[in-house]
Order: sequence, then structure tokens, then C-alpha cells
Amino acid sequence: MARSKTSKLTLSVHAGSKGDPQYHGLVTPIYPSSAYDYESEVLYPRYFNTPNQRAVAEKMAALENGEDAIVLSSGMAAIMTSLLAMVKLGDHILFQTDLYGGTQHAALKELNRYGIDYSLVDVTDLKAFEKGIRPTTRVIYIETPSNPLMKITDLAGVAKLARRHGLITVIDNTFASPVNQNPIDQGIDIVTHSGTKYIGGHSDLCCGVVVASKKITQKIKASAVNFGGSLDSYTCYLVERSLKTLVLRVRQQNKSALAIARFLEAEPQVKRVNYPGLKSHRGYLIAKRQMPGGFGGMLSFEVKGDPEKLMKKLNYIKRAVSLGGVESSINTPARTSHAKLSLAERKAAGISDKLLRLSVGIEETEDLINDLKNGLGD
Repeated sequence: MARSKTSKLTLSVHAGSKGDPQYHGLVTPIYPSSAYDYESEVLYPRYFNTPNQRAVAEKMAALENGEDAIVLSSGMAAIMTSLLAMVKLGDHILFQTDLYGGTQHAALKELNRYGIDYSLVDVTDLKAFEKGIRPTTRVIYIETPSNPLMKITDLAGVAKLARRHGLITVIDNTFASPVNQNPIDQGIDIVTHSGTKYIGGHSDLCCGVVVASKKITQKIKASAVNFGGSLDSYTCYLVERSLKTLVLRVRQQNKSALAIARFLEAEPQVKRVNYPGLKSHRGYLIAKRQMPGGFGGMLSFEVKGDPEKLMKKLNYIKRAVSLGGVESSINTPARTSHAKLSLAERKAAGISDKLLRLSVGIEETEDLINDLKNGLGD
């Protein structure tokens, strides 16, 4: 399949989905076996090579313009497996600040235990970021748009910097999704996703994905086999099903999120809005260049009043953890995604107790705006 000539909408339906070879059904069957005949190839769920696992991997590789992919049990499994496969005792990882709280917590609690050093540096200034590189640095890890402040990292700039120093680059591309942003096209080596979010899209499964070149993917897979973060066939079946509507879902979420961000920016009860599709956003021009598919369905905003009171008045927008589902959801990062960070750490990251993170679903745009009007009203 010629990816360069095939649209994402078509790839989302057809890439990797070979259907039923026995009865010629259009849908990939569920293959629940954990034991296979080994005459030609050893198939085993922990080896990431069963039919349902490969269907998802091939579809994700096509959507991200990568050579190969691995589907794992969670986004954190994808992130930590990718990182640990690339470093060894005594190595250093350079993280950008403004990370998903779970990623930052994992770095704080786990890496030093294995003799792996790390530091967090503001990547909005690439020259300052370059100063954070040490002789032992092996990996640069970034996230854009960031969670929850929607900060934008210059992908091409980071990739150029990494090549100059011989480093591997890893990105969490969850917020953008493969529809809006393809970091491999910008020179990034490894793309990870919390597939629990937009990839799954229906708030009913948990998975992670890694996309890279075949050479890098094989290296990550060798570690993944040892760590055991494989995904069962039924969940893989659900992921493949969900990916077929990914482009349609994300396009609607893009449209609504931009309209909602513009509405909130004009509201007197809102202190600030973080959305890369707004011209007032610091990273707007970079986002416009590297997110050709759209600016995403995620935004955050800080209110002047009580955020809990606002959320209780909402009808369609539900208070919930996680994100990326067909239903709109909202939460306070201080109590959810970044709850494991200390008050001082949250303050340093710019995450106040009045910050709300909104995941825009596929509902009618005007209904969501009216819901927020009601929440912001007296």
C-alpha cells in the first residue's frame, strides 16, 4: 500500500485489517489462542506477533508514517519500555518540563533505582535545552502538545539538535494523535501513544503504542518481551475497530475544540485559555507548521471562580479522569493527572488548583458551548 498516495481516512479503515482469511469476512476475527503450532513461526502473545496484535501495529505504523509498531498494555508501558530499551547503567535521559504527571512520576521514582540519570529542562528555548545535554545523554524525551498546559515543542528543532549530538528522540504524541501530527516526518525517532485516549476513543480500553523504524522497533520489542507488557487479543480487536473511525472522530474534536477555545477566551470568568489553535498561544506558529491535521481536541483553562462548582453545573461534559473519548470530559489536573506531584512541583509547572483540562468529544459544538455557558454562569 503506497502510504504517500493514500489518505489517513482510507488508511484508518484498511491498513493492517486483512479481514477473515477463512470465511472472507471484512472484520479481523478475534484470535484468543496463547498456544500455536510452531512449525513456521513461534506465535505467542508476549512476543507481540499474534494476528490481532499485528493488525493494530500495522495500522498504527501506516497512520504515523513509520516502518513498524508495537501495541502494549498501556501508554506507560509504551513509554517506559521505549526508554529502558534505549539506555543502560550510567546513561542520562533529557526530559522536557511540562510532562504528563504519570511520566514525570515514573522518572522520579524508577530511573535512578536502575542507575539511569535524568534531568528536566524547559524546551521552549532550544539553546538552553542543548545546554542540558551531557556526555552521558542518550535520549531526549518530549511531549507536544503538553499535558495539561498545551505547550508546543519544536519537533524539527529538537530532531536537528538530537542528530547533531547523536541522540535518540522519543515523543509522547497522545494529545495530537496520528491525525494531527506525525513526528517521524519531522525527524523524531520513536513515537509513543497512550492508546487509551484517542486511539481507543470510547473510554473502554487501556493500551499503548510505539511506532519507529524496524531497527529501533526490534530493539524495543526485545525489551518488551522481557517486561511482559503485552495486550490480549480482545482488546486488540477493540483497538483495531476504534482506529477505523479515528480520523472522523478527531476531525470533529478539532473543530469543536477550536470553537470552544475561542468562546472561553472571550469569557470574563476565564483567566486564561491554553490551546495551540489560538493565535494568542505562544506556540501557535510552530503548531500550525507541525500539526497540519488540526490542533487537537484538548484544551485547558483557568477560571476565576470555583472549578468544582463549575463542573457540577455541567450536563453533557462529564467530570472524569483520562481523555480522548467520544464523550466530552473535564477535570482538575491538580487532583488527577498531576496529583502525584507535590504542591511545589505543580506550582513550578504552572498547574494551579483552578486549572481545568477539557477533553472535547464528538457532540454538537453548540451544545458543548451552551453547557460551558451554564457552568460559568452565576
